Amino acid sequence: MKVLKSLAASLLATAALTSASLACDVTLKSSDTHPDGYPTVEAVKQMGKLLEERTDGRICVEVFHSAQLGEEKDTIEQTKFGVIDLNRVSMGPFNNLVEETKVVSLPYVFKGVDHMHKVMDGPIGDEILAAFEPHGYVGLAFYDSGSRSFYNKVKPIKSIEDLEGMKVRVMQSDIFVDMMSALGANATPMPYGEVYSSIQTGVIDGAENNWPSFESSGHYEVAGYYTLDEHLIVPEVLIMSKKSWDALSPEDQAAVRQAARDSVPFMREQWQAREKASEEKVRAAGVEVITEIDKEPFMAAMDSVYEKHVTSDKLKDLVSRIRATE
Repeated sequence: MKVLKSLAASLLATAALTSASLACDVTLKSSDTHPDGYPTVEAVKQMGKLLEERTDGRICVEVFHSAQLGEEKDTIEQTKFGVIDLNRVSMGPFNNLVEETKVVSLPYVFKGVDHMHKVMDGPIGDEILAAFEPHGYVGLAFYDSGSRSFYNKVKPIKSIEDLEGMKVRVMQSDIFVDMMSALGANATPMPYGEVYSSIQTGVIDGAENNWPSFESSGHYEVAGYYTLDEHLIVPEVLIMSKKSWDALSPEDQAAVRQAARDSVPFMREQWQAREKASEEKVRAAGVEVITEIDKEPFMAAMDSVYEKHVTSDKLKDLVSRIRATE
């Protein structure tokens, strides 16, 4: 009887959602690799709520979380062709396509999270968003992803020497691969969804990510050491398919853009709360968190990464302007 009641409730909920979607003139399909409840997922839901209110229910957003529509590399392609309308994605996979995204993906380019907010909320952020359009995407807003640090199952990383020879998963980005090489580790690009089993089976020794991702993915269950070196503070981006965008009226385009921007403060509040909760959960599980670390050798090792990737006058200017932002 309990099973039947549960099934009935589920069917009613599904019917309600379907009915709501059918009531909208336009339903924008949105993808996210993270699980339900994750700050970026909730932020896009908030954007949809704002958009629905402001268009009197004409435009809705349906969020597909937990990589239901595929891993980021696949969904980026689907978004370009309009199969997916909205996509919350990491910057790394865009580094070889949208040149400007390289700059915010550089190790230690930001002084801290507050500095990153100041940069991305201003003209530099607008410039980077605009750079997506020639490639078939419309950049809408930037979300937080905290600071990324190293975790592994082998040993505590307390110095740059401890990374020597370690197999570390990185996003599929040349910058991240070169960063690991500069630190003496062996970079292993692979989809996010494969990391848990790869650490568990020894295919890789570890990876690097923020507190919420380390926790929500369950990676802390198989990687017992987390080193707070905070080598990357890479904002994430909410993009829209240019094909889907062009199908909207100028008024609706403006509504979509504004709703996306207005979801950012909500996302940051969600992020800060989730970051704290994730850290508490990871520490309670017995993970050894290494905080005493000299970052200077790590930062000095990045000179070769900057020399290789910051080559054009455009990128050099962006780096200079970011560092000059107070």
